[in-house]
Amino acid sequence: MADAVQLKEEGNKYFQEGYIDKAIEVYTQALKLCKDKKVLAVICRNRSACYLKKEKYSQAVSDASKAVDVDGADVKALYRRCQGLEKLGKLDMAFKDVQRCATIEPKNKTFLETLRRLSVQIQQKLKDSFSTDSRVKNMFDILLSDEQEKDKMEKAANNLIVLAREEAGAERIFQNNGVALLQQLIDTKKPQMVLAAIRTLSGMCTGHKARTMAIIHLIGIEKLCSIMAVDNEEIALATANMFQCVNDSLSGADRREYGKEEAIVLDSSKDLKTILMALLEMVTSKTVSGHGRDQALNLLCRNVPRKDKKDTDHSKTLYTIDHGLKKILKVCGQIPELPDQLPMTENTQLIASVLLNKLYDDLRCDPERDNFRELCDEYIKGKFDPNDMDKNIHAINALSGLLQGPFDVGDKLVGGQGVMEMMVALCGSEREVDQMVAVEALIHSSTKMSRATFFTTNGVGLLKDIYKKTKNEKIKIRALVGLCKLGSAGGDDYAMRQFAEGSTEKLAKQCRKWLCNPAIDSRTRKWAVEGLAYLSNDADVKDDFVEDEAAMKAMYELAKSADKTILYAVACTLVNCTNSYEKKDILPELVQLAKFSKQHVPEQHPKDKKDFIQKRVKRMLKAGVISALAVMVKADNTLLTDQTKEMLARVFLALADDAKDRGIIVAHGGGKALIPLALEGTEEGKIKASHALAKIAAISNPEIAFPGERVYEVVRPLVRLLHTDRDGVQNFEALMSLTNLSGFSEKLRTKIVKENALADIENYMFEDHDQLRQAATECMCNLVTCKEVQERFLQDGNDRMKLLLLLCAEEDDKLQMAAAGALAMLTAAHKKLCTKITLVTLQWLEILQRLCLHDTVEVRHRGLVVVYNMMNADDELAKNMIESELLEILTIIGKLEDHPKKQPAIDAARACLSKAMDLGLIKPFSTGRE
Repeated sequence: MADAVQLKEEGNKYFQEGYIDKAIEVYTQALKLCKDKKVLAVICRNRSACYLKKEKYSQAVSDASKAVDVDGADVKALYRRCQGLEKLGKLDMAFKDVQRCATIEPKNKTFLETLRRLSVQIQQKLKDSFSTDSRVKNMFDILLSDEQEKDKMEKAANNLIVLAREEAGAERIFQNNGVALLQQLIDTKKPQMVLAAIRTLSGMCTGHKARTMAIIHLIGIEKLCSIMAVDNEEIALATANMFQCVNDSLSGADRREYGKEEAIVLDSSKDLKTILMALLEMVTSKTVSGHGRDQALNLLCRNVPRKDKKDTDHSKTLYTIDHGLKKILKVCGQIPELPDQLPMTENTQLIASVLLNKLYDDLRCDPERDNFRELCDEYIKGKFDPNDMDKNIHAINALSGLLQGPFDVGDKLVGGQGVMEMMVALCGSEREVDQMVAVEALIHSSTKMSRATFFTTNGVGLLKDIYKKTKNEKIKIRALVGLCKLGSAGGDDYAMRQFAEGSTEKLAKQCRKWLCNPAIDSRTRKWAVEGLAYLSNDADVKDDFVEDEAAMKAMYELAKSADKTILYAVACTLVNCTNSYEKKDILPELVQLAKFSKQHVPEQHPKDKKDFIQKRVKRMLKAGVISALAVMVKADNTLLTDQTKEMLARVFLALADDAKDRGIIVAHGGGKALIPLALEGTEEGKIKASHALAKIAAISNPEIAFPGERVYEVVRPLVRLLHTDRDGVQNFEALMSLTNLSGFSEKLRTKIVKENALADIENYMFEDHDQLRQAATECMCNLVTCKEVQERFLQDGNDRMKLLLLLCAEEDDKLQMAAAGALAMLTAAHKKLCTKITLVTLQWLEILQRLCLHDTVEVRHRGLVVVYNMMNADDELAKNMIESELLEILTIIGKLEDHPKKQPAIDAARACLSKAMDLGLIKPFSTGRE
């Protein structure tokens, strides 16, 4: 018991000092040791106060309830429970608690004020409920009427969607027979009505498990799948979003708490499995449109593989492989040019490939991977038929799908008996569709350099032959891409070219010619970009490409089109043109060693030097690369893979390198396009995007660069760059951008503090590196207006004030200005800090005198403001300061003639002298003679 009481006292101390997390930890330890019910109640009550501070209201209510159970008249516990219940929106329960408090202590003003406020809120809530009920009824009356005007119906539909996004509105719709009425809207089969109904249902399903289960049981999963299957992209996407809301609510991905409602929810695993089975059925159903199939595959991509590999449960992946792998391969194998194929969009087969890759990547052991490969091998080999060429090309196309997804699986199958022979046979077929499928498979199978070398020896002749003989542009361009891919196998290594000098430029010129030809369909022109993606490893090719503005603009227009299978190729080309790919540092010593041992040493092309790269960047910006990138970033998340996002982030960083170009990036929407890249994707991609954001945020007006609420999303990526794992340039530019943002608004300063940036900023104030120390101090100077930051300086046992004072004594003018500015604001805000200055170092007075005599007017002004604040804070302190040489300094500055630039400092000195006169420390001086 003694330990429990001691821990309780320790927790109280932590709470008073503002270390809430530590207080919770200590109280929790005390609860484990405590046996006395009364002491236990006090600890619970105290921990409840901590949870209120941390905005964890459910836990606060739970702890307060435990205290109330022991003592029903514990007003502190009752009031804390009231506060928590109010924040959870349970006003009637909160009202009862504060009513009991007011009965026990009828003169307590806090209780009486809370009672009054809650009473008003409850009355308003009841009024709103009745108002909402009537609004819901009116909206449905308008939507289900055949005689209403179109504008009125659209407005009612939009109002219903907005209402459903609020918890109170969603519940009112549900309670007013809303699901049945929404089903009537769906049954009208009018696209706008169906869209409104589905989007309203999405809002109602968001974050509420019990209501979600009720809705899917009332409507039926089969019905929802049939809605998603219609040939309407908007409706298919809206229904997919609803399925995602359902999945998040039932699986617990949406972590909002709804108290007692959670207790009535039955096991949702059966419903989740039913949805998974329904989506797998949609994958190969002929009644499903291309858009519906895309969304079914997208939902499988998002929800089947584990999001965190630390999670041991991957049963959904195993189930999908057992029951759906062959269905996904069937989609990959479809040939749009043949009759009786599944309805598909330009993106369907690539989404299927991405899904295959994600499933394979989610497997945990070799036996599982072997099973995956065996199922793929069984499917593809089972389709080979010497008497049915359609089956053969289906098998080879399915193999292409694997090569674009889990490449290792496809690569192993390509090496299997009879597969390569089948590709060669199809290349020699008289049917153009056979040649097209075979050439695509050859292109995809030569991804690795080892296989490219094999094809350079064995397959180049075959591709050249097809290229020369065929009259079909679609096949011709694919054969050319194959040659492009083989020609670029050496990457950007100038000494490792596969083809003769000038060959790659000729291939690239032909690709550009096709790319700019509007008579060729976009699906075929896409292959021209694929060719350039490979060939632009060559510096001559990328230099020629950026000179060709028409070709660049044609590529950007394709990137904005509905066919998103081109994203990766465009991103590759842009990365090559900006040289923003990962480069390994080559040590001169190792180069010499390699030459001595006759090993190959990579060589840089002369046109890959910095001045050439900068010229290419300028031309790309002029041709409109930013608007293309902004559209690419908005693409469907499944097709915009993490690798593609990383490449786009690299391109943005390269484009933002020159400060003069950042205005163009902002003007074309590059600032807001970078935010999703900085928040999602590979770790390297997020860092590159964050760095690009830092470059833009450091010198731009935040309101223009990141309009609306987006500016608050920028803070987290910038704070991430402060980590010690990042390099010095990233740290510096992050500090500069946070300084710019923190000078913009109080709300942004609060956001920076909430993202736990203060500790890192303080660490950089101790740095030996002059620029980092200056940037961190400038950032802190802007942040000290925040109450939370001031509290850190007020705490005992730290050197924060000492550090600021010592930084004022440094030689760097900008550093002194920032440190003096922070001191001026802190001493103006808290008198305690004025006296604290005198305790942190014996040189405090000397440092202040040097500030007041500084050559830079701004620094001098800030020093004089600190002196005034200190004199204003404590009479004894003012006396000590006036008795020093400081009086002479103040007198000299105060006697100076008025001057616009020097006036703030002169006025501050005069204010100090005036204060000294008020305190009777000096007498007014006279200019006349006695």
